[in-house]
Amino acid sequence: MFALIAFLALLAELTIGYPDRLYRLIGHPVTWIGRLIAALDEGLNREEDAPSRRRLMGIACLGIALAATGGAAFLLQSFLDGWAGLIAAALAGSTLIAQRSLGSHVAAVAAALEKDGIEAGRKAVSQIVGRDPQSLDEAGVARAAIESLAENASDGVVAPVFWLAIGGLPGGALYKAANTADSMIGHRTPRHADFGWAAARFDDLVNLPASRLTALLFTAAALFVPGASPSGAWRAIWRDARHHRSPNAGWPEAAMAGALGLALAGPRRYGGVLVDDALMGEGGRREVNAADIRRALRLYRTADLLLIALIGAAALPFAVHG
Repeated sequence: MFALIAFLALLAELTIGYPDRLYRLIGHPVTWIGRLIAALDEGLNREEDAPSRRRLMGIACLGIALAATGGAAFLLQSFLDGWAGLIAAALAGSTLIAQRSLGSHVAAVAAALEKDGIEAGRKAVSQIVGRDPQSLDEAGVARAAIESLAENASDGVVAPVFWLAIGGLPGGALYKAANTADSMIGHRTPRHADFGWAAARFDDLVNLPASRLTALLFTAAALFVPGASPSGAWRAIWRDARHHRSPNAGWPEAAMAGALGLALAGPRRYGGVLVDDALMGEGGRREVNAADIRRALRLYRTADLLLIALIGAAALPFAVHG
């Protein structure tokens, strides 16, 4: 049944998305989770506390966020019954997936570069990455967009779908709470190095399966995208992924880079600090442009269709036999 919920959620998010009118009216489940984490950060994360206590309070913050989110999702799913309930659970689950919005945000970067040049590209890419946009040239903007597409295909699409298929609505909600906590407090800054330690480590753990699956999906998708190389993706995964500073991001980034013959990641600037990361797709082309963003989007959309087919196949027995 959970695989069917995940399959229907994928289709709902792809075709309907999250209506702007509904967002303006009630917000979004991720923003609700974010408000809770922000309140916990404000109340529990005290600068005068010892590092060990701040780490303990960070564990408590993560536990409260997971319990509140997972509990609410469990109660909602328990009240749903029959096909009507299944559809309702799928619609709720669709709010945890970002396949539609991810593609549109990355496409906006390509369109900005093509139509209005580097300043427009910097503005567009600043909506999806955390690095300093003014330090990026055109190739840097394009690489940032492709890297964000690869990483968020795992975090924002494959991972929530995977956990929906494993644990139903509570599984997907628990994943989203963990991922949101990591994005808000899982940073190596003076304020969050200790308080966000648990959120960062737990997010690394729950993203392990999806990051590997995303890399495999990109490799398989390269079979169907003109000019893409499945063998190049496979070589880059095994050669480069383990050298990324993240235990997960390197897998989809390396697969994307190898499939398209690009060199992604490498030294990048975040908040004025230069992060010297390893290259994904070492030996590939570093001068990336808007046309490469379009190629990456084709690979992503093909991989997304493969994901839908994979989850659909897993859901088929329940759909047929009830």
